[in-house]
Amino acid sequence: MFDSGSARRYGARPERWICWQCLSEYCSLSSCTITWVITCIPFKTSRGKTGLLLPFLHKCTVVFTYEEGRTMLATSLVQLSQEPIKPGIGSRIFNGKQELLSGRFAGEIRELLEQRGVLVFPQIHFSDAEQIAFTRTLGTFCPEPGDGQNITRISLDVRENPAGAEFLKGSLYWHIDGTSSDSPILASLLSCKVPASWGGNTGFCNTYAAYEGLSSADQQHYDGLRVIHAPWASLLYYNPEPGLAMLEAMQAIGEKELPLVWKHRSGRKSLILGCTAQQVVGLSLAQSARILVGLREWATSEAFSYSHAWQVGDLVIW
Repeated sequence: MFDSGSARRYGARPERWICWQCLSEYCSLSSCTITWVITCIPFKTSRGKTGLLLPFLHKCTVVFTYEEGRTMLATSLVQLSQEPIKPGIGSRIFNGKQELLSGRFAGEIRELLEQRGVLVFPQIHFSDAEQIAFTRTLGTFCPEPGDGQNITRISLDVRENPAGAEFLKGSLYWHIDGTSSDSPILASLLSCKVPASWGGNTGFCNTYAAYEGLSSADQQHYDGLRVIHAPWASLLYYNPEPGLAMLEAMQAIGEKELPLVWKHRSGRKSLILGCTAQQVVGLSLAQSARILVGLREWATSEAFSYSHAWQVGDLVIW
């Protein structure tokens, strides 16, 4: 990379920066910002001015700054900064808030989400409005149906969340968001405002990797199966003897038949599992339970799962 020392060695302040691919010229005025990456190749322009040849590299940014009285060139590469959490699941992303809100990395983030299953943005501290704005960079924003809010409050404390605390008890068990829709949602975004005083971790599993880890015979067997998903099935996990009014309220949400194996536009496949999965179509309850429990046990095993310990400001996408 071309740095301030190299600039001084060449002696003259370059008046133009030229991209060798598109031949565009950029005036090097004070505090000029140019989205190109440079190689240290000096040359002369048609007007005899000193310049540098700039090859274009996608998704990188170089910031050029000059101070009065001397030449100073500061470079700052901006790209998606991430590291894997575990071999089979999860990545942490370290880019700043403004870089993420710009939408510059939206395509890469979507690709990485499909590859890794879960993305963690440690202590990014998005406000509600910023979280919605960031969501819109990734795709169509879909508020949670039924609560009339753009941001759904997640709390099991009935004092903090009187309308939703009981329903959210189902989230203590493995589940996939959006099973009441014809197509499960692309992703959910969850941020931490107030962490639990103890415990409070959230578990995630990569159902892409879990499917791909199955034998070819098992994949073929499961590919054609369909499953009835019902929110009231999750009720029985945490309240096996509900009152009739509670049961009817949960049953009123409805049921949805979905494939056990979801084929994505990319061609990859993932499993649709969780506590809303009630029965495999065409099989008995006992046969269904053996399949659904077995796949849940497989998909949530150590190789495909990650437990996130929350800090204030964390954002997780899955």
